[in-house]
Amino acid sequence: MSHSTLRNLAALGSGVVFGVGLSLAQMTNPDKVLNFLDISGHWDPSLLLVLGGAVVLSAIAFLLVFKRGTPLWDGQFHLPLSKAIDRPLIVGSALFGIGWGLSGYCPGPAIASLGFGNPEALWVLPSIIAGAALQRWMRHSQAADID
Repeated sequence: MSHSTLRNLAALGSGVVFGVGLSLAQMTNPDKVLNFLDISGHWDPSLLLVLGGAVVLSAIAFLLVFKRGTPLWDGQFHLPLSKAIDRPLIVGSALFGIGWGLSGYCPGPAIASLGFGNPEALWVLPSIIAGAALQRWMRHSQAADID
């Protein structure tokens, strides 16, 4: 089997595991997420366990993976180069949080919700895609203005 096939199978497997995890944690249920975010109303702190479990599991996985030096099916790790906390990062984070707080969905759970035939995801996903496309267009036009 070729490296690209193995890489694609690994990506598919990772996506399936991620989607199942989101479903088991009820992150695909926008009411569960909105109740977690509503600290002055019907607050549901149970997603703190999901967050804590994800942080612990990710920390262990990163330690193990980076001990290898290189990924299994690629020549290098592809990590973000910028560590700057700049205006685009802050504005993007705020917009992400506002969208998540209004809808109860972020991109991963919205995509996983499609697997359950959730009709709300059919409205949320185009908005997420439009926002991503707008950001890409704005970045491209800003780069063209600089040149």
